[in-house]
Amino acid sequence: MFQIALYQPEIPPNTGNIIRLCANTGCILHLIHPLGFSMETKQLRRAGLDYRDLMQVREHESWESFYQEHQASRIFAFSTKATLNYSDAKFQANDVLLFGPETRGIPEPVMDTLPSEQLLRLPMIAGSRSLNLSNTVAIATYEALRQHNFSGLR
Repeated sequence: MFQIALYQPEIPPNTGNIIRLCANTGCILHLIHPLGFSMETKQLRRAGLDYRDLMQVREHESWESFYQEHQASRIFAFSTKATLNYSDAKFQANDVLLFGPETRGIPEPVMDTLPSEQLLRLPMIAGSRSLNLSNTVAIATYEALRQHNFSGLR
């Protein structure tokens, strides 16, 4: 199905919520280090409940190691700095949906490795900073799934 990648996530409950989302949608979750928390953090476990055992979490030591492993895949980066709306993308099975850390977003050097048509944003009213990370991941994931008629989900 789809792959979700979190670049240096910082807030355990957000990652826990995303673990739960991936467990319920069949998406693979990639965590790109350094993480802002331990994977054993109580808040992460509470938000992810017991879903971690029901899905695949892969950890990567750096952006470079993740990118080297996934450069054959299409990687869509989500950023408030992008100009193309997420709903304009035509997602394909196995695409990677990449999201940045909560307090700073995806850094420019990472964004520069991707084609401009793979830089996406969620529309918001003028002057808004950003949406919550786990909400953004859920919106983008369900759009990709919707485009594939929710294949594999009941």
